[in-house]
Amino acid sequence: MNDLFNLLRYATLASYQWQQPRLLLLMLAVPLLFGLRRVLARRRPRVGVAFAPGTGPRNWSSALRFVPDVVLGFALVFAIVALARPQRTDERVEQSGRGIDLVLALDVSGSMEIEDLRPNRLEAAKRIAADFLKTRVGDRLALVAFAGDAYSLAPLTTDYDLLREDLAGLKVGMIANDGTAIGTALGVATNRLRESTARSRVCILLSDGENNAGSLDPLLAAQLAHAFGIRIYTIGLGKDGFVPYGKGPDGQPRYVQTRLDETTMRQLAAAAEGRFFRATDTAGLREVFNQINRLEKSEIKQLRFRNTKDFYRPYLWMSIALWLAWLALKSTFFSNPLED
Repeated sequence: MNDLFNLLRYATLASYQWQQPRLLLLMLAVPLLFGLRRVLARRRPRVGVAFAPGTGPRNWSSALRFVPDVVLGFALVFAIVALARPQRTDERVEQSGRGIDLVLALDVSGSMEIEDLRPNRLEAAKRIAADFLKTRVGDRLALVAFAGDAYSLAPLTTDYDLLREDLAGLKVGMIANDGTAIGTALGVATNRLRESTARSRVCILLSDGENNAGSLDPLLAAQLAHAFGIRIYTIGLGKDGFVPYGKGPDGQPRYVQTRLDETTMRQLAAAAEGRFFRATDTAGLREVFNQINRLEKSEIKQLRFRNTKDFYRPYLWMSIALWLAWLALKSTFFSNPLED
């Protein structure tokens, strides 16, 4: 009995996947059929029956003549449910192959608030890096933030939701010591990757300035990374020259001069068998990440197993049982021969 009530619960019906969901609309036609039957019954010739004057007493048993119609209605509804083929599908995904260990090192120095990328350099980088995370499958990723110092915010992990939260929390000023310590950032990234056993170890470093802080020389840090088998992709962000940076006291756009040390960024990439990219606008930055995504492909194969189970049989048996009950009731006092 509990199984029967469970089949009729709304939560159970809502949990199904329907092979023919449009057939469920036929349930709306069930009451219309009984309405049409009533209309046609009024047009048929009536049998004259003489009654005593006055109104006879009402009896609750007179409502029993509607029982066959109710039973037939439920039989039709269950038949429609069975025809719509309720199903449940269990899907299992198995992965095989080898992924990539990748560290994303992002500059959060004060110059990342410059607005030549919209809304500014840092927010554009965060948004596109978050999209980049969505393209990785089976890879372990880590996050490093740097300004005058560098800090590892997330270890190598496949918890991409955690990485997205850490990425969204990046902001200018989160590191008290301002500046651009590119060498230190590469050292922190190397420390994360040096014990990795992945077939490919990659660092993507994104900055908009030149190394002016930290105690580790950037080129030496790149050579050290290469000694551990780490490939470095460097991304130079923003335009050189005068670019918009907030507004002045008069409310007009303020301009500051900025310069990227492109020569050093190219040397870092070359020292670690990587590539240098320049992104002067948001579309260019997105294309850079797309190119890196094509260059660093994981050897991950996914096998999907789907097991679909039908649940139409209980509803079909209930429909047949109710239809047989309706036939039986038609031969009893429940039926109204004057209407039939």
